[in-house]
Amino acid sequence: MSGPRWSVVIPAFNEARRLPPYLADVIAYFDGRGEPYEVLVVDDGSSDGTADAVTGIARAHPSVRVLRQARNEGKGAAVRRGMLAAGGERRLFADADGATPIVELKRLEAALSAGADIAIGSRARLDPSVSVTARPHRVLAGRIFSWLVGRFAIRGVIDSQCGFKAFTAAAATDLFGRVRTCGFGFDVEVLLLAQAAGYRIVEVGVNWADQPGSKVAVATDGPRMLWEVARARLRMRRRR
Repeated sequence: MSGPRWSVVIPAFNEARRLPPYLADVIAYFDGRGEPYEVLVVDDGSSDGTADAVTGIARAHPSVRVLRQARNEGKGAAVRRGMLAAGGERRLFADADGATPIVELKRLEAALSAGADIAIGSRARLDPSVSVTARPHRVLAGRIFSWLVGRFAIRGVIDSQCGFKAFTAAAATDLFGRVRTCGFGFDVEVLLLAQAAGYRIVEVGVNWADQPGSKVAVATDGPRMLWEVARARLRMRRRR
């Protein structure tokens, strides 16, 4: 095998505290698989030493590298850069807080192996084998956002915003080459583009636990995300 089997993209903005433990879990998991992999941490203009913390880890683990954004451009921009820089046959992006344990990859991997082009982790898909722990106000906000997205944008997806999504290399290169949303609403544009292109999307229940220190502020980022979704829909109509 000439390149990595898996690429893991982790967008990070001021994650010097939360990222290192999760990164250690990711490294241990893939080292245990015994196949080539890479981890791309995209430092999105952090001011807390995130890049330095990851660089220290990368010295001991050549599979890890840091991509630095000169300024904070947004989660969507960071994930896009990482996905387009990745070389893996399969590509996962995962949130830096470790809300979804890296071992949950096996659930998405099974969906890709069964023929899916995109496998997305879900906190809302009923599955007795998974556990989801979240604060009530975030559950309510997530349900409202998901209802609106399902009503006006994406068909058949219950949870568009879980930060744990896997793609084949072909799907990742195509979709992230076209996505333009830089903020938290980028997931919706990716899935809109995927549905329009006819990619097979499978939603998979995953274990997930809310972590302190979230970068998403419900009151301010929620309306901004809806605006990003509206702009993405407008771009789709113009393309047609």
